[in-house]
Amino acid sequence: MNARHTVKIFADGADLAAMRKLAADPMIQGFTTNPTLMRQAGVGDYETFAREVLSVVSGRPVSFEVFADDLDDMERQALTLASWGPNVYVKIPVTNTKGVSTVPVLD
Repeated sequence: MNARHTVKIFADGADLAAMRKLAADPMIQGFTTNPTLMRQAGVGDYETFAREVLSVVSGRPVSFEVFADDLDDMERQALTLASWGPNVYVKIPVTNTKGVSTVPVLD
């Protein structure tokens, strides 16, 4: 069997200037970030940063991750993040910081 695979390159980070530069590169097909990368980059306002990212990525897919630890809060955050655009994908960790499974959030 000869399976054909397609590779898509997503840029991972939280540096808005770098994301803006990468958005000009047609090889970059999407973007992903997470709360840890944002914190390391000095992002103080998640929503403001995320909306700025969305304004520079030209409709390409963008993955944002919930930062809540409580399952109900995770679900609320996921719905809020997803409402920011049709190109927004939401990442939910497999477990919270207490080791509790997040599967109920996905049901």
